Formats: sequence, C-alpha cells, structure tokens
Amino acid sequence: MVYFLTALCLKAKIIYKFKKCFCSNAKVFSKLRNRFVLIRAKVKKHYLRPVKIKITMESFEYIDLGQIAYADALERQTQAFEQLLAAKKQGKEGRSRLFFCEHEPVFTIGKSGKEANLLVSEALLAQRGIKFYHISRGGDITYHGPGQITGYPVFDLEHWHLGLKAYIWRLEEVVIRFLKGYGVLGMRLEGATGVWLDPYETGRARKICAIGVKSSRYVTMHGFALNINTDLDYFSLINPCGFTDKGVTSLSRELKKPLDFERCKTELLQSFGEMFP
Repeated sequence: MVYFLTALCLKAKIIYKFKKCFCSNAKVFSKLRNRFVLIRAKVKKHYLRPVKIKITMESFEYIDLGQIAYADALERQTQAFEQLLAAKKQGKEGRSRLFFCEHEPVFTIGKSGKEANLLVSEALLAQRGIKFYHISRGGDITYHGPGQITGYPVFDLEHWHLGLKAYIWRLEEVVIRFLKGYGVLGMRLEGATGVWLDPYETGRARKICAIGVKSSRYVTMHGFALNINTDLDYFSLINPCGFTDKGVTSLSRELKKPLDFERCKTELLQSFGEMFP
C-alpha cells in the first residue's frame, strides 16, 4: 500500500512538472509565433513578397518565389540583373540567381514578336483578367499561368565560359534531362528554341517548354516556361511562339495524370545543378 501511494505521488509530481514545463514553453512559443507574424508582416510591407525558399547552390542562388504576379517577378529579376551587371562593371564577382515561380494568367510578347499572334483583343483579355506585357526578351508571344514552372536564371555566363547559344542549349538540356526522369523524350527543333515532343512528325510536333532570354555583358534574364499541370486552353488565344502549324502540351497531358508540382520543381532544380555546376 505504501509502495502504491509513493508511486502515485511520484506520478502526480511528474505530471505537474510536465504541465508546468509545457505551459511555460507554450507561452514562449506563443511569443515567438507572434514575433514571427510581426516580422512576416514587415516583410510584406517593405518587399514585393516573402521568399518561399532560398537555397545557395555552389554556383548560383536558388529562390522560389511561389505564386507571384508577373510584374512583381519582373521587378525581382530586373533588380538581380542590374546588381550582377553593376558588380561586373566594378570588377567584382556578383551572385548568379535562379528564380522559380508560378504566375497568374498572363501573355508576354518579346521585342521581335508580332501583335497578330495575339488572336483576341486586349479588351477581351482584360475582361477575362488576363494581363498582357511587351518585354525585352527574344522570341514571340507565350502564356504563363498556374501549373507552369516559370524560371528566370539571372546568370553571369562568363562564370561557365558560355556564349548565348551554348547557354540556350544548356537550358534546353536541363528540361530534356528532367523530362527523361518521367519517361518523356524531349527534343530540340532546328531553328526553334525550346523543348519539343515529336518535333519532326507532321501534325504531332508540340512544345512543352518555351525559352526566351535577354543578355547584356554575358548576364542573362528572362528564361523558360515549362508546362506541368498547365491549363492549355489559354494557348488557343494565341499563336504560341508565333507558330501556326505546331501545338503545345504539358507533362500532365502526356502522362494522363496530374503531377506533384513541388516535386517537379525540386527535380528541375537538381537538373540545373548538373548543367550549371
């Protein structure tokens, strides 16, 4: 009986100490959480938007912007582009950055693009909530939207001893290697940048990844748009990349199932690490 009472008292003492410790930690956690919310609010106030993930690779810094308006992402990459250029002019080594993001529905057209490849009026786009931007990259008109990995490598190509043509080849190779992991054969089409499926089969050629870049003093901006779970109906409003005889596709359409978007970004980043070590 004495043993039983002693054990019972000891148990009660342990429970009391545990509750006291838990309550104390809960208060600390609550304070930390409130502090985190405050910090996050300040970030939202003073910057374009919080960075979702930032990882420093050996040769570049990876920044996942998550879902972001096109104008905000353009400002982010423009700032990184100008910083890298400024560092080069001063004889310093700047930091190359790779941005991944997902946009709200938007059409962009390059400096050499033709307005006729937009098949509807800008007024109709506005009614549907679709933005339209003229930008400084090469290439014609394309679409960005949910379910698409849009990537903006702001890279100093001299770090890898690359010219622009070799750089675009490596961008294509990044996507080709990524697709290979899903059993999809991505290919190049002579005279047309990007990654294609069945590019030389009449009536079957379809683009899965568009590429359009700008460079100055070997520093790049803009980049690629890889269709993962993309709603392809939007492409019916344009002649994608200026083509009227070729289609577009997505990885989910090819595999006939939706893909884990976050996993796709991780695997694509790994492919970048291989091609830009």
